[in-house]
Amino acid sequence: MLVLALDTATPASTAALVEVTPDGLSGVTERRTVDPRAHGERLAPEIAAVLADAGRRPRDLVAIVAGLGPGPFTGLRVGLATAASMGQALGIPTYGVCSLDALGRAAGPGRVLIATDARRREVYFATYADGVRVAGPEVAKPADVAALLRGAVGDALPAGVLIPGEASVSGLVDRAAGEGALKYGDVFGVPVEEHLLYPPGAALVALAAPRIREGAPSEILTPLYLRRPDAVEPAARKPVLT
Repeated sequence: MLVLALDTATPASTAALVEVTPDGLSGVTERRTVDPRAHGERLAPEIAAVLADAGRRPRDLVAIVAGLGPGPFTGLRVGLATAASMGQALGIPTYGVCSLDALGRAAGPGRVLIATDARRREVYFATYADGVRVAGPEVAKPADVAALLRGAVGDALPAGVLIPGEASVSGLVDRAAGEGALKYGDVFGVPVEEHLLYPPGAALVALAAPRIREGAPSEILTPLYLRRPDAVEPAARKPVLT
């Protein structure tokens, strides 16, 4: 079963083709462009390129998997809108996966902090144990994430975040991954897996594989924004005459 994976939750736009077999995955072909301002320009050519690389056509696809974020508004919408429109046009199901979960799965065994750049000097983050999410996703300043990992409780910490007991950072996670982790690695104080910065297409498909094999119904691709948009409705107009 040929599956297309798309992710635009980070500065990278990623398109990948993965063959889902009864007991695993095979034949991964991936294209990626790292440019936070080029998601809309690069994603469609990347899709065309991975199909050409594999000698396949859109009609060969049986499903599409999309990274739901969290991520900045504009870029994230590009991937989800593309996945939804392609799924509708081809008459195939679409499935959503948290983009941080793909990084967490790709990080493998151990306790890992996954952090991506949320701009505004903040990160989207979650923690994982052996590839399974333990806490998050949330958005916060890197210093607040470090405090959280140390077990500190303060007013600045995001509401609803799981607060662990007293422990050192290295006691809660043994390493970090994601471009947010690389950017703020000195704040987190744990080793950073510099080769794992963006959600891999194969990991997105692996997380959706049980649904694909079961032929589960198509899902509405609801983005994980985690915060309100910068744009707001204008206030009531002020009278010119007094």
